[in-house]
Amino acid sequence: MTTELTKVLYTATAHAQGGRAGTVTTDDGRLDVRLAPPRKKTPGTTNPEQLFAAGYAACFTSALAEVAAEHGVDATAAQVTCEVDLGTTEHDYGLAVRLTVGVPGLDPDRLRKLLHAADQTCPYSAAVRGNIPVTLTATAL
Repeated sequence: MTTELTKVLYTATAHAQGGRAGTVTTDDGRLDVRLAPPRKKTPGTTNPEQLFAAGYAACFTSALAEVAAEHGVDATAAQVTCEVDLGTTEHDYGLAVRLTVGVPGLDPDRLRKLLHAADQTCPYSAAVRGNIPVTLTATAL
């Protein structure tokens, strides 16, 4: 099910050239990176999966803080690790995501409930829901 935006709050613009062996820049110049395929490990480069993991981790952290606050929990010190796997599927290439989250002083069982609520509000989670597997893991800090 596609949900149409009712109001645009922000538009990010990135320009790519040369694919996985090229560059990516944003229109404001804040991001200007050289790319290399993941297995190349070329110094001074990144890859699309790392950029996706960084964006997803940051977005999920914000969604968790918002949801937690609604439940009277301070999750501003949450630590979110996002791992993005690039692999093959039966027919093509695909991705899988693992989010491992800890909040200092918060029991993993209680955190697990907040993770599922955050997963429902995070725009990245909504974008990939039903398309790629996403595993949520609560950990003690």
